[in-house]
Amino acid sequence: MKLFDNTEVAFALKSDSQLERAYFLFRMIQSQPMVRIGSAVTNFALKAHLPIEGLIRSTVFDHFCGGVTEDDCLPIIDNMFDNGKVHSVLDYSVEGKDEEVSFDGALNKILRIINFCEEKKSIPYAVFKPSGFGRFGLYQKISEGIDLTSEEKEEWKRVEDRFHKVCKIAVEKDVPLLIDAEESWMQKAADELIEELMATYNKEKAIVFNTLQMYRHDRMDYLKALHKKAQEKGFYIGMKVVRGAYMEKERERAQEKGYPSPICKDKDTTDINYDAAIKYMIEHSKMAVFAGTHNEESSYLLMDLAKKYDIKVNDNRLWFGQLFGMSDHISYNLANQGYNVAKYLPFGPVRDVMPYLIRRAEENTSVAGQTSRELNLLKTERKRRKL
Repeated sequence: MKLFDNTEVAFALKSDSQLERAYFLFRMIQSQPMVRIGSAVTNFALKAHLPIEGLIRSTVFDHFCGGVTEDDCLPIIDNMFDNGKVHSVLDYSVEGKDEEVSFDGALNKILRIINFCEEKKSIPYAVFKPSGFGRFGLYQKISEGIDLTSEEKEEWKRVEDRFHKVCKIAVEKDVPLLIDAEESWMQKAADELIEELMATYNKEKAIVFNTLQMYRHDRMDYLKALHKKAQEKGFYIGMKVVRGAYMEKERERAQEKGYPSPICKDKDTTDINYDAAIKYMIEHSKMAVFAGTHNEESSYLLMDLAKKYDIKVNDNRLWFGQLFGMSDHISYNLANQGYNVAKYLPFGPVRDVMPYLIRRAEENTSVAGQTSRELNLLKTERKRRKL
């Protein structure tokens, strides 16, 4: 039996009723029309303030999220760590807030999470999105090389200050930071800022991590160019490597605005690109990899590369990451072999986290084979338990 086929280890932490709920949810997600209708109805019900939060909470929210607050997440964090050897990354998944007060609130939330990380071995990283600290349109304007007004220059200075504040505390507390990637038309500004932060704070090891979305065909060249800068300036590179999360949006915008799509032409090219990035990073020293992947072949490849380059399973330069509620067969079987594994654990008010949950459901539906693989594993475990 191949490592990731072991459902007994994969679902050891799930009760029979949780297993049944997961089976029901993935059956729903498998149907594209069901996801579309469900998303539209949910959005309408929330906007109309209909009393459906309880229903959402007991189904999709509890499967994919840790809770409403950090403290809500603690029983799940402790259970995964104590009984499954799997760590957690607390992900405050509230999207689309575009005012200064929200940016300061997000900063304070991340600072609190860093303190949380310092206290708990089970939470090895803090994470945030660039648009959590500043206005999307501002990143876009800088990325497009448009001159800022004096007010916007002051606004950008406040964005930079938030990043520096969080990085200084992260270095002080020795808590690495994962900074998520977003849409390509704002990413250049985020990349340039994060490069400066790496040059400043990654002198002794990788504390600041950027994210490479490998469904973009330019990211391998970007990684190599960054490596050259890192060698010249003497800093470590930290990267979360993922396939990506905004594919449909990227293609639609490129078509609408008449520029070449930044996305690889097909899934196979993306897979080749992803594997090339993790191989490049493992082959070079002074790089730390957080491999965010639900792909079994890429996970096996990374295990082989670690063996080939004598990287111990628990070496802090190599982490595997999956989303909570998905790919337990990868997470728990890897952790059972001693590898560093972390689940992204989203949390936040039910109403505010819904855009995140809807995107998760849509992504699951669009990734060929992802949901059917989850379903087959759940069926195997149900049969093993005689449910």
